[in-house]
Amino acid sequence: MVIVVLKNNKIDITDRVVGKLKDGEIELYLENERIGSIRLPQEPAIQMDHHFETDRQKIYQHVTTTESPQARYTDCDEGGWC
Repeated sequence: MVIVVLKNNKIDITDRVVGKLKDGEIELYLENERIGSIRLPQEPAIQMDHHFETDRQKIYQHVTTTESPQARYTDCDEGGWC
């Protein structure tokens, strides 16, 4: 006969936790499960890297895009190579 003893342990999941900015707080998730939140002060001091900014609790990335997304190549051959 084998006796199994269950023991409560805690494991470090820090590297697996993701934060999402929402309604003045950072919601914490482990995979898809909400596990908590961090309330932000009224005017949080958020430092963003180059090409990123925050505005009204949203995070934006500055990117370069084409002006005519519908433009097509005109010098393609019959096989579709341009």
